[in-house]
Amino acid sequence: MSARICRCHHVLQGIGKSPGGKPEHLPMASGVFSIVVPVFILIALGYGLARFKVLGPSVGEALGQYVYVVAIPVLIFRTLAVVNLDGETPYTLWASYFTGVAAAWTLGTLVIRRGFGREARAGVIGGISAAFANTIMVGLPLVSELYGGDGLVPILLIISVHLPIMTVVTAILMERAVALDGLGEAVRPAVLLRRIARNLVTNPIVIGIVCSLVWRSTGLPIEGVLQDVLDKIAATALPVALFSLGMSMVAYGMRGNVLPGLILSLIKMIVMPAVVFAAGAFVFQLPPLWTAVATLTAACPTGVNAYIFANRYGTGHAMSTNAITVTTAAAVVTTGLWAIWLDIWTASP
Repeated sequence: MSARICRCHHVLQGIGKSPGGKPEHLPMASGVFSIVVPVFILIALGYGLARFKVLGPSVGEALGQYVYVVAIPVLIFRTLAVVNLDGETPYTLWASYFTGVAAAWTLGTLVIRRGFGREARAGVIGGISAAFANTIMVGLPLVSELYGGDGLVPILLIISVHLPIMTVVTAILMERAVALDGLGEAVRPAVLLRRIARNLVTNPIVIGIVCSLVWRSTGLPIEGVLQDVLDKIAATALPVALFSLGMSMVAYGMRGNVLPGLILSLIKMIVMPAVVFAAGAFVFQLPPLWTAVATLTAACPTGVNAYIFANRYGTGHAMSTNAITVTTAAAVVTTGLWAIWLDIWTASP
């Protein structure tokens, strides 16, 4: 790994370990923020160019499409097709991360339903806003900068199930909420699952994951011209993702229902990563690098999917956009603080 990134131990190769078996710790505050800040400067640059109309909305949409349809699937394929897990299984990683998702989602739903007296559909949007992390646009670049190539493995393992699980759960809960709100009968589970399956099989992220599994099953290496092409495309994924995210933020901003959005943001930035850390470190006892990556992924800002679901179901627009805006704006500080805490933890005896 280069000197500018965290010199974590190589969980996959079993090298670079500190005497205590934990990852060699990150630079402290100044070092962490010197790594984190450039990530968010790229977001701010994209925002500024779109806000002052230097680049039009069509540019941001095109960049977002390129990242989503081409660059990220290639990055996922290139990494997962040849990764060596060295005996580690992803099940405890997934269990740790989704324990945090469940806690944040439940708390977010309760806040909106009981605290603010909103309808069941708004409660589901509150849960999504508190639990749906921006793993692609922010998580991947941030983890890559802090933990290098080894850090990409656990976050890509999370991403490999994140979208399917969150999509299925959201659809099921929303159909139930529609019935609870008296707006119609819930769709039969078999019909609902068929709809979800149709959407997932055409999703570029899912296609990239499936292709990586197929390639992995052949035992063939990725080398030569193929590796060179994949590396060049993958290298564009993270900076372009950040830039396009910044451009897309112009469409959000703060709207009504500010207080619910702020509370959901606190759940997303503090509660969810804290639960993931506790589950990973003490319950499932993940390798330290995997615990750190899962925690930092959970600390990422609310993903734009929260607004997409709000728009699709016609409720919770303001709370979702406020959560996206607040968590993204605050992430340069909050993710930096989480990174420092993880550094302190990994450095402790």
